[in-house]
Amino acid sequence: MRVLGLSAFYHDSAAALVVDGRIAAAAQEERFTRRKHEADYPQHAAAACLAQAGCELAEVERVVFYEKPFLKFERLLETYAAYAPRGFRSFILALPLWMKEKLFQKRLLQGRLHAQAPEVDWDARLLFAEHHQAHAASAFYPSPFREAAVLTLDGAGEWATTSAAVGRGLELEVLQELHFPHSLGLLYAAFTAYAGFRVNSGESKLMGLAPYGEAAYAQTILDHLIDLKPDGTFRLDMAYFDYCSGLRMTNGRFEALFGGPPRRPAEPLTRRHADLAASAQAVLEETVLRLTRSLRDATGLSSLCLAGGVALNCAANGAVLRDGRFEDVWIQPAAGDAGGALGAALLASHRLGGDPRRHLEAGGGSAAAGRAAAAGGGAAAAGGGAAAAGDRAPDGMRGALLGPGFGRAEIRAALEAAGARYQELDDDALIETAAQALAAGQTLGWHQGQMEFGPRALGARSILADARLPAMRAALNEAIKQREAFRPFAPSVPREDAAAWFELDRASPYMLLTAAVRPERRTAPPETEDAPDSLDGAPAPRSQIPAVTHVNDSARVQTVDREVDPRFHALLRAFEALTGCPVLLNTSFNVRGEPIVCTPADAFRCFMGAGLDCLAVGNCFLRRADQDAAPASANYADQFEPD
Repeated sequence: MRVLGLSAFYHDSAAALVVDGRIAAAAQEERFTRRKHEADYPQHAAAACLAQAGCELAEVERVVFYEKPFLKFERLLETYAAYAPRGFRSFILALPLWMKEKLFQKRLLQGRLHAQAPEVDWDARLLFAEHHQAHAASAFYPSPFREAAVLTLDGAGEWATTSAAVGRGLELEVLQELHFPHSLGLLYAAFTAYAGFRVNSGESKLMGLAPYGEAAYAQTILDHLIDLKPDGTFRLDMAYFDYCSGLRMTNGRFEALFGGPPRRPAEPLTRRHADLAASAQAVLEETVLRLTRSLRDATGLSSLCLAGGVALNCAANGAVLRDGRFEDVWIQPAAGDAGGALGAALLASHRLGGDPRRHLEAGGGSAAAGRAAAAGGGAAAAGGGAAAAGDRAPDGMRGALLGPGFGRAEIRAALEAAGARYQELDDDALIETAAQALAAGQTLGWHQGQMEFGPRALGARSILADARLPAMRAALNEAIKQREAFRPFAPSVPREDAAAWFELDRASPYMLLTAAVRPERRTAPPETEDAPDSLDGAPAPRSQIPAVTHVNDSARVQTVDREVDPRFHALLRAFEALTGCPVLLNTSFNVRGEPIVCTPADAFRCFMGAGLDCLAVGNCFLRRADQDAAPASANYADQFEPD
């Protein structure tokens, strides 16, 4: 059965196509519209997914939306009634949008589908899943586990904010839910907003800021904001929050408790902000640990799947793994709302259609062949196949390399249309040339094969650099990415070498686990350092790979499997042959506020605008020094709203 999943109309809209139980394609709409966190109907993403699978919309048996709008509207009405007359202004502002668009999403969706395939009875083919059910499905069904506990944590779905489920085979049963307004995701979002960052995008900044501080306010949070039970269930004291009845996350009582008004985005960060971030992170981790421990006790299962926006908090994920209550943990790489599109499609495929979980079947087919066909090129251009991570079965995400790819002719045409000067190399020469540039301290835009699904760049749409260079972190943050100096970068390392560099004994293919750099790889900060690491600069070098080592000696590790992405793995090995180090700095191919690049044309624009030294698009290699004059990097970043 062919099933198209859709998420839209809030943030991070996306589409995913599942064919006979196998994930055929998935993509986020922002990559096509070039608007970060795009909320509109994902027409470009859906078209790309269908094109990759070589099918028409009329051939899709089911289209599934990732939540139920009437239930969400019910929450809006009941919340207003509970807090009336407070919140009247926000209610009046929200109501016209709900009445015009969101309440009648079924009609809106049918209209979009009918415009593309008017001969189809979309009333019969269009289905709706519950938000947390879609999240749970996105985590369990592609996981390498035949049975597992599933924990979903986010801001809110229709009503659920936290849910526990059990997956067995094709079955997925929800055991327990916590409901709005009591939300761990919204608690963390409140501190995100209070620290001056944007909700739904700045939570990763709060996580990156936390290691600079001490959890000095953690007990205050536990005493006043959250009533946390031993089993991890909780209730928030809504007297400190304004998201139910107003237009802000917090209110004056919250501000009085923590000593002042929210930070404005242009204001400098201080130790107090770092301490607040550390405190919010500590409470989040403690809550997640209590929830996972009680879920292990309740289910007796040894494997855990995570999804929902909170599952993008790799520090909390790392804490769960180190806690050891579950023997194995698997996290959906598109854990936020974009992944809901995939979960909705998987629900219909497995529960309604009875399609098997193909990746768990013996000899279930090569992901490499599927990607090569979709990309229109050879295996080197397309990526590789799915393979086991350690001794576990393969997962069904195929390295999250599920978006569009581009063949050699398409790449050449795009570069020539942009007036680019390039040389086209064979596979071995491309890898060697790229490795030499990196070993010489140059920055490299790396656009290869199929685009990643989810918020992380995993070696298909990445900016790469030498992790050994102490100055590289500051150079990338300030000159290339144009973002805050305190934000860390992630290392990519061959799967087989991960344990030699990090305290990590398993695969981490999706950059969703933090682990400490091994003690023998660390170096003591200079003794002359009088002050602790500054918030307005990179941390003092503290390991052999200082550009990817955070202030607390941790790193958000991506392990690269040769079978999943042979070209990226080969680059890491070639870099090691030149330097003795198999670790590269890997960050998303964009500047602050810009979606990750999608097409070769996007890659060339970012390469020139951001001031990268080199660019590899497929087998085409470009050097900035060879190009005609281009706009200054500052002008390029100004095209995008700050995130």
